[in-house]
Amino acid sequence: MSGENQNSIFSQNKNKSIIEKTMYIIFFICSLAAVVSVFAITLYMIISGTPALFKVGIKEMLFNPIWEPTGEVPSFGIAYIILTSIVGTFVSIIIGVPVGVLTAVFLSDIANKKVYSVIKPCVELLAGIPSIIYGIFGLLIINPIIYKLEIILFKDNPNHQFTGGANLLAAILVLAIMILPTVINVSETALKAVPVSLKQASLALGATYVQTIFRVCIPVAKSGIITAIVLGIGRAIGEAMAIVLVSGNSVNLPLPFNSVRFLTTGIVSEMGYSSGLHRQALFTIGLVLFVFIMVINMVISKILKKGDK
Repeated sequence: MSGENQNSIFSQNKNKSIIEKTMYIIFFICSLAAVVSVFAITLYMIISGTPALFKVGIKEMLFNPIWEPTGEVPSFGIAYIILTSIVGTFVSIIIGVPVGVLTAVFLSDIANKKVYSVIKPCVELLAGIPSIIYGIFGLLIINPIIYKLEIILFKDNPNHQFTGGANLLAAILVLAIMILPTVINVSETALKAVPVSLKQASLALGATYVQTIFRVCIPVAKSGIITAIVLGIGRAIGEAMAIVLVSGNSVNLPLPFNSVRFLTTGIVSEMGYSSGLHRQALFTIGLVLFVFIMVINMVISKILKKGDK
Protein backbone atom coordinates (compact mmCIF):
# COMPACT_ATOMS: atom_id res chain seq x y z
CA MET A 1 0.00 0.00 0.00
CA SER A 2 1.42 3.39 -1.00
CA GLY A 3 2.14 6.14 1.49
CA GLU A 4 -0.57 8.37 0.00
CA ASN A 5 -3.23 5.70 0.55
CA GLN A 6 -2.08 5.15 4.10
CA ASN A 7 -2.26 8.90 4.80
CA SER A 8 -5.74 9.06 3.24
CA ILE A 9 -7.03 6.19 5.38
CA PHE A 10 -5.46 7.70 8.48
CA SER A 11 -7.05 11.08 7.70
CA GLN A 12 -10.48 9.48 7.21
CA ASN A 13 -10.22 7.56 10.49
CA LYS A 14 -9.16 10.71 12.28
CA ASN A 15 -12.12 12.64 10.84
CA LYS A 16 -14.51 9.85 11.87
CA SER A 17 -13.06 9.88 15.36
CA ILE A 18 -13.56 13.64 15.65
CA ILE A 19 -17.15 13.40 14.38
CA GLU A 20 -17.97 10.56 16.78
CA LYS A 21 -16.51 12.43 19.74
CA THR A 22 -18.40 15.59 18.75
CA MET A 23 -21.70 13.71 18.43
CA TYR A 24 -21.08 11.97 21.75
CA ILE A 25 -20.63 15.36 23.43
CA ILE A 26 -23.81 16.70 21.78
CA PHE A 27 -25.84 13.66 22.84
CA PHE A 28 -24.45 13.88 26.37
CA ILE A 29 -25.34 17.57 26.64
CA CYS A 30 -28.87 16.91 25.41
CA SER A 31 -29.41 14.08 27.88
CA LEU A 32 -27.89 16.16 30.67
CA ALA A 33 -30.24 19.05 29.81
CA ALA A 34 -33.22 16.70 30.16
CA VAL A 35 -32.04 15.47 33.57
CA VAL A 36 -31.27 19.01 34.79
CA SER A 37 -34.71 20.17 33.63
CA VAL A 38 -36.44 17.45 35.64
CA PHE A 39 -34.44 18.25 38.76
CA ALA A 40 -34.98 22.00 38.29
CA ILE A 41 -38.74 21.61 37.91
CA THR A 42 -38.89 19.26 40.90
CA LEU A 43 -36.85 21.65 43.06
CA TYR A 44 -38.93 24.65 41.98
CA MET A 45 -42.22 22.88 42.75
CA ILE A 46 -40.96 21.81 46.19
CA ILE A 47 -39.70 25.29 47.05
CA SER A 48 -42.88 26.99 45.80
CA GLY A 49 -45.41 24.43 47.02
CA THR A 50 -44.28 23.57 50.55
CA PRO A 51 -44.61 26.97 52.32
CA ALA A 52 -48.43 26.85 52.28
CA LEU A 53 -48.37 23.28 53.60
CA PHE A 54 -46.42 24.39 56.67
CA LYS A 55 -48.48 27.57 57.19
CA VAL A 56 -51.90 25.95 56.78
CA GLY A 57 -50.97 22.45 57.94
CA ILE A 58 -50.69 19.29 55.88
CA LYS A 59 -53.75 17.67 57.42
CA GLU A 60 -55.85 20.82 57.17
CA MET A 61 -54.96 21.38 53.52
CA LEU A 62 -55.04 17.85 52.14
CA PHE A 63 -58.06 16.52 54.05
CA ASN A 64 -60.27 19.57 54.54
CA PRO A 65 -62.98 19.75 51.81
CA ILE A 66 -63.63 23.50 52.11
CA TRP A 67 -61.77 25.81 49.70
CA GLU A 68 -62.53 29.48 50.50
CA PRO A 69 -59.21 31.36 50.21
CA THR A 70 -60.89 34.79 50.00
CA GLY A 71 -63.48 34.27 52.78
CA GLU A 72 -63.57 36.19 56.05
CA VAL A 73 -61.99 33.14 57.63
CA PRO A 74 -59.85 31.74 54.78
CA SER A 75 -59.96 27.98 54.27
CA PHE A 76 -57.50 26.18 51.99
CA GLY A 77 -58.81 22.63 51.95
CA ILE A 78 -58.24 20.82 48.65
CA ALA A 79 -59.61 17.35 49.52
CA TYR A 80 -62.54 17.60 47.08
CA ILE A 81 -60.28 19.01 44.36
CA ILE A 82 -57.85 16.09 44.71
CA LEU A 83 -60.70 13.58 44.82
CA THR A 84 -62.27 15.13 41.71
CA SER A 85 -59.03 14.80 39.74
CA ILE A 86 -58.64 11.17 40.81
CA VAL A 87 -62.24 10.22 40.01
CA GLY A 88 -62.42 12.21 36.77
CA THR A 89 -59.12 10.87 35.43
CA PHE A 90 -59.85 7.28 36.45
CA VAL A 91 -63.33 7.15 34.90
CA SER A 92 -62.20 8.89 31.69
CA ILE A 93 -59.42 6.29 31.35
CA ILE A 94 -61.92 3.48 31.97
CA ILE A 95 -64.04 4.86 29.12
CA GLY A 96 -61.33 6.03 26.73
CA VAL A 97 -58.72 3.26 26.92
CA PRO A 98 -60.92 0.32 25.77
CA VAL A 99 -62.28 2.40 22.89
CA GLY A 100 -58.77 3.56 21.94
CA VAL A 101 -57.15 0.13 22.14
CA LEU A 102 -59.93 -1.58 20.18
CA THR A 103 -59.72 1.15 17.54
CA ALA A 104 -55.96 0.57 17.33
CA VAL A 105 -56.58 -3.18 16.93
CA PHE A 106 -59.04 -2.46 14.13
CA LEU A 107 -56.60 -0.16 12.32
CA SER A 108 -53.58 -2.43 12.69
CA ASP A 109 -55.08 -5.87 12.02
CA ILE A 110 -58.62 -5.69 10.65
CA ALA A 111 -59.33 -2.60 8.53
CA ASN A 112 -58.73 -2.80 4.78
CA LYS A 113 -56.80 -0.07 2.99
CA LYS A 114 -59.84 1.99 2.01
CA VAL A 115 -61.29 2.02 5.53
CA TYR A 116 -57.84 2.66 7.01
CA SER A 117 -57.29 5.62 4.65
CA VAL A 118 -60.49 7.20 6.02
CA ILE A 119 -60.17 6.48 9.76
CA LYS A 120 -56.44 7.12 10.21
CA PRO A 121 -56.51 10.77 9.00
CA CYS A 122 -59.50 11.38 11.28
CA VAL A 123 -57.56 10.08 14.28
CA GLU A 124 -54.56 12.23 13.36
CA LEU A 125 -56.82 15.25 12.95
CA LEU A 126 -58.30 14.53 16.36
CA ALA A 127 -54.79 14.63 17.81
CA GLY A 128 -54.13 18.05 16.28
CA ILE A 129 -57.26 19.79 17.58
CA PRO A 130 -56.39 22.42 20.25
CA SER A 131 -57.65 21.81 23.78
CA ILE A 132 -59.85 24.89 23.76
CA ILE A 133 -61.77 23.51 20.78
CA TYR A 134 -62.58 20.37 22.77
CA GLY A 135 -63.81 22.67 25.53
CA ILE A 136 -66.04 24.63 23.14
CA PHE A 137 -67.38 21.36 21.71
CA GLY A 138 -68.22 20.18 25.22
CA LEU A 139 -69.77 23.53 26.12
CA LEU A 140 -72.01 23.71 23.04
CA ILE A 141 -72.79 20.02 22.44
CA ILE A 142 -72.18 17.85 25.51
CA ASN A 143 -73.36 20.25 28.21
CA PRO A 144 -76.83 20.85 26.67
CA ILE A 145 -77.35 17.10 26.22
CA ILE A 146 -76.39 16.42 29.84
CA TYR A 147 -78.60 19.30 31.00
CA LYS A 148 -81.61 17.69 29.28
CA LEU A 149 -80.74 14.41 30.98
CA GLU A 150 -80.41 16.27 34.27
CA ILE A 151 -83.88 17.76 33.87
CA ILE A 152 -85.38 14.34 33.16
CA LEU A 153 -83.72 12.72 36.17
CA PHE A 154 -84.16 15.48 38.76
CA LYS A 155 -87.25 17.44 37.68
CA ASP A 156 -89.13 16.18 40.76
CA ASN A 157 -86.24 16.76 43.15
CA PRO A 158 -86.46 20.30 44.61
CA ASN A 159 -83.15 19.92 46.43
CA HIS A 160 -81.12 19.27 43.29
CA GLN A 161 -78.93 22.16 42.15
CA PHE A 162 -79.03 22.28 38.36
CA THR A 163 -75.68 23.00 36.71
CA GLY A 164 -76.78 23.56 33.12
CA GLY A 165 -74.86 20.42 32.15
CA ALA A 166 -71.53 21.78 33.42
CA ASN A 167 -70.59 18.99 35.79
CA LEU A 168 -68.29 16.04 36.41
CA LEU A 169 -69.99 13.84 33.82
CA ALA A 170 -69.37 16.39 31.05
CA ALA A 171 -65.72 16.73 32.08
CA ILE A 172 -65.25 12.95 32.03
CA LEU A 173 -66.72 12.64 28.54
CA VAL A 174 -64.52 15.45 27.19
CA LEU A 175 -61.41 13.91 28.76
CA ALA A 176 -62.28 10.48 27.36
CA ILE A 177 -62.53 11.97 23.87
CA MET A 178 -59.28 13.92 24.28
CA ILE A 179 -57.16 10.91 25.22
CA LEU A 180 -58.39 8.81 22.28
CA PRO A 181 -55.84 9.96 19.65
CA THR A 182 -52.91 9.40 22.03
CA VAL A 183 -54.05 5.91 23.00
CA ILE A 184 -54.93 4.95 19.43
CA ASN A 185 -51.71 6.13 17.77
CA VAL A 186 -49.29 4.69 20.33
CA SER A 187 -51.20 1.40 20.65
CA GLU A 188 -51.41 1.01 16.88
CA THR A 189 -47.64 1.48 16.57
CA ALA A 190 -47.07 -1.17 19.25
CA LEU A 191 -49.47 -3.63 17.59
CA LYS A 192 -47.90 -3.17 14.17
CA ALA A 193 -44.51 -4.03 15.69
CA VAL A 194 -45.71 -7.53 16.64
CA PRO A 195 -43.82 -10.03 14.43
CA VAL A 196 -45.93 -11.56 11.67
CA SER A 197 -44.41 -14.95 12.48
CA LEU A 198 -46.17 -14.98 15.87
CA LYS A 199 -49.54 -14.36 14.23
CA GLN A 200 -48.90 -17.06 11.63
CA ALA A 201 -47.83 -19.53 14.33
CA SER A 202 -51.00 -18.86 16.32
CA LEU A 203 -53.22 -19.32 13.27
CA ALA A 204 -51.32 -22.48 12.30
CA LEU A 205 -52.06 -23.96 15.74
CA GLY A 206 -55.77 -23.56 15.12
CA ALA A 207 -56.53 -20.25 16.84
CA THR A 208 -59.09 -17.95 15.23
CA TYR A 209 -58.08 -14.48 14.10
CA VAL A 210 -59.85 -12.87 17.06
CA GLN A 211 -58.14 -15.27 19.48
CA THR A 212 -54.80 -14.44 17.87
CA ILE A 213 -55.41 -10.73 18.39
CA PHE A 214 -56.40 -10.98 22.04
CA ARG A 215 -54.09 -13.82 23.12
CA VAL A 216 -51.00 -13.07 21.04
CA CYS A 217 -50.91 -9.58 19.57
CA ILE A 218 -52.16 -7.57 22.55
CA PRO A 219 -50.01 -9.43 25.16
CA VAL A 220 -46.90 -9.00 22.98
CA ALA A 221 -47.67 -5.30 22.47
CA LYS A 222 -48.50 -4.85 26.17
CA SER A 223 -45.54 -2.59 26.88
CA GLY A 224 -46.48 -0.14 24.13
CA ILE A 225 -50.16 -0.20 25.09
CA ILE A 226 -49.33 0.56 28.73
CA THR A 227 -47.16 3.43 27.50
CA ALA A 228 -50.19 4.71 25.59
CA ILE A 229 -52.27 4.49 28.76
CA VAL A 230 -49.63 6.42 30.73
CA LEU A 231 -49.58 9.16 28.10
CA GLY A 232 -53.37 9.21 28.14
CA ILE A 233 -53.37 9.58 31.93
CA GLY A 234 -50.88 12.43 31.64
CA ARG A 235 -53.10 14.16 29.09
CA ALA A 236 -56.18 13.70 31.25
CA ILE A 237 -54.55 14.86 34.49
CA GLY A 238 -52.83 17.87 32.96
CA GLU A 239 -55.77 19.21 30.95
CA ALA A 240 -57.13 22.57 32.08
CA MET A 241 -58.58 24.84 29.38
CA ALA A 242 -61.12 22.35 28.02
CA ILE A 243 -62.21 21.20 31.46
CA VAL A 244 -62.69 24.67 32.92
CA LEU A 245 -65.38 25.28 30.27
CA VAL A 246 -67.42 22.13 30.91
CA SER A 247 -66.97 21.20 34.58
CA GLY A 248 -68.67 24.17 36.29
CA ASN A 249 -65.47 24.94 38.23
CA SER A 250 -67.00 24.78 41.72
CA VAL A 251 -65.52 22.86 44.63
CA ASN A 252 -67.94 20.03 45.38
CA LEU A 253 -67.98 16.32 46.08
CA PRO A 254 -67.23 14.58 42.74
CA LEU A 255 -70.67 13.19 41.91
CA PRO A 256 -71.74 12.85 38.24
CA PHE A 257 -74.14 15.84 38.20
CA ASN A 258 -72.19 18.10 40.56
CA SER A 259 -70.28 21.12 39.36
CA VAL A 260 -66.66 20.30 40.20
CA ARG A 261 -63.12 21.66 40.09
CA PHE A 262 -59.98 19.76 39.07
CA LEU A 263 -56.44 20.46 40.27
CA THR A 264 -55.49 22.09 36.98
CA THR A 265 -58.63 24.22 36.69
CA GLY A 266 -58.18 25.41 40.26
CA ILE A 267 -54.78 26.83 39.37
CA VAL A 268 -55.91 28.35 36.07
CA SER A 269 -59.04 30.01 37.43
CA GLU A 270 -57.42 31.74 40.45
CA MET A 271 -53.74 32.32 39.69
CA GLY A 272 -54.46 35.64 37.94
CA TYR A 273 -55.76 37.47 41.02
CA SER A 274 -54.20 35.48 43.89
CA SER A 275 -51.58 36.83 46.27
CA GLY A 276 -49.87 35.94 49.52
CA LEU A 277 -50.93 32.68 51.14
CA HIS A 278 -53.63 32.17 48.49
CA ARG A 279 -51.00 32.16 45.74
CA GLN A 280 -48.76 29.83 47.75
CA ALA A 281 -51.70 27.45 48.18
CA LEU A 282 -52.16 27.35 44.40
CA PHE A 283 -48.50 26.36 44.05
CA THR A 284 -49.21 23.62 46.59
CA ILE A 285 -51.99 22.37 44.31
CA GLY A 286 -49.42 22.28 41.51
CA LEU A 287 -47.06 20.31 43.76
CA VAL A 288 -49.82 17.80 44.56
CA LEU A 289 -50.51 17.44 40.83
CA PHE A 290 -46.80 16.94 40.16
CA VAL A 291 -46.50 14.26 42.86
CA PHE A 292 -49.68 12.61 41.59
CA ILE A 293 -48.23 12.25 38.08
CA MET A 294 -44.85 11.03 39.39
CA VAL A 295 -46.50 8.35 41.54
CA ILE A 296 -48.57 7.11 38.60
CA ASN A 297 -45.47 6.90 36.38
CA MET A 298 -43.56 4.98 39.06
CA VAL A 299 -46.42 2.53 39.59
CA ILE A 300 -46.78 1.92 35.85
CA SER A 301 -43.01 1.42 35.52
CA LYS A 302 -43.05 -1.23 38.26
CA ILE A 303 -45.98 -2.98 36.59
CA LEU A 304 -44.06 -3.02 33.31
CA LYS A 305 -40.94 -4.47 34.96
CA LYS A 306 -42.95 -7.20 36.67
CA GLY A 307 -44.66 -8.00 33.38
CA ASP A 308 -41.31 -8.27 31.59
CA LYS A 309 -40.01 -10.68 34.24
